[in-house]
Amino acid sequence: MTIDFVFRIAAIGIIVAVLNQLLIRSGREEQAMMTTLAGLIVVLMMIITQISVLFETIKDLFAL
Repeated sequence: MTIDFVFRIAAIGIIVAVLNQLLIRSGREEQAMMTTLAGLIVVLMMIITQISVLFETIKDLFAL
């Protein structure tokens, strides 16, 4: 995991926060909630792939 990965997550968070505020101010609370959930799902999928890489590394390290 590099610092680039952390910056990607931060960028997604900033974009989702801005979209959320814009949608709430325009009276579209449902779309704001869906945007937030979509951003959360994207970040979770990114983290899941990194956790998978971590487990593979641990498996190779201990030769399991």
